[in-house]
Amino acid sequence: MSRLFTALLLLRQCFAYDTLLGFNSRPLVETRPLEEIYDAALKEGGTVTVWHGGDEKNQQESLKSAFESRFPGMTLNITVDLSKYLDGKIDQQLYNNNVFVDSIILQTLQDFPRWQQEGALLNYAPVGLDKVYPAFKDSISASWYGYSIFFWSISWNTRKLPDVKSISSYGDLLKPEFKNQLVLTYPNDDDAVLFAFHQIMQELGTKWFDGLLKQNPRWVRGTATPLTILSAANYSQSATFTSFGGFNPGNNVKINFPNDANFVSWPQTAAILKNAPHPESAKLFHNYLLSSEYQRTVSLSVRQDIKSSNSLYPDIMHIPRTNPTAFARFMNDRITVERLRFFFENRLGSAQGLSPLVDDI
Repeated sequence: MSRLFTALLLLRQCFAYDTLLGFNSRPLVETRPLEEIYDAALKEGGTVTVWHGGDEKNQQESLKSAFESRFPGMTLNITVDLSKYLDGKIDQQLYNNNVFVDSIILQTLQDFPRWQQEGALLNYAPVGLDKVYPAFKDSISASWYGYSIFFWSISWNTRKLPDVKSISSYGDLLKPEFKNQLVLTYPNDDDAVLFAFHQIMQELGTKWFDGLLKQNPRWVRGTATPLTILSAANYSQSATFTSFGGFNPGNNVKINFPNDANFVSWPQTAAILKNAPHPESAKLFHNYLLSSEYQRTVSLSVRQDIKSSNSLYPDIMHIPRTNPTAFARFMNDRITVERLRFFFENRLGSAQGLSPLVDDI
């Protein structure tokens, strides 16, 4: 009997420890309408601080404008920087018990399960979370979830390449007409781009990469930079496959998805920090992100019930040549990530230029 009592006591202590760290604590499921959360956020002070992964400081101005227009009196303080830098700064805040950021939206998908296990994230289910694809969220704790699908397509400027009707494969980019025309992000400087190259070379081999180098591409830092360069009239480069512009990336720019190797797609992932200084404002922001109102504005929704405005690609799960869950597995395999990074660094050298590059182009 004493052994049984001891075992039960140990089990109880384990449950208490898990609950303390937030491992098994049930999430708070939001039932309030958006306007009620809005009122609570205004009473709290009307400010939410968000760190968002990206390349250019003004990259999320449209999100800021949309949120503040939808909720007058609210201020969205949004900082955009590379996710690989922001996650370390979040760790510093957690270590120093000095959390001043409310919400985080990052590309470093491997961080979210770790932070959840450390008890750093708020277990909170916004309205609409039940509609999010199961693969894009922590269904148990509701501590993190994708909010929008990002993807790299093949993109080119039709004005600069008037004779190119379509680019349907990565192999096409090795054709003579693309000599000196490509602008690409260093794969050893961004894990999503690294995964893009990894998937291509799994299908086409290192021979393809050798051929790519012979095309004399311009290598840059930041994934917004290639689209900026190929769109600008004062730069000669005209094509890329390492930029995200959605289905409508701009005037004179077309996109296509490759048919000879997989392209990268993933749910850009969001969470509220458990000790966020403005929890009601953060909840308002996250409920807005997952609302049908906002999800209908993104290229590809994370919600199963909302279809894309592009009739050819109604949702991410039915686009050929991509697996939106594969990038998360890749990001968790840090041994493979580091091995590949050094492979490309050995071929290309370390990434050169400002990071982000916006002030240098």
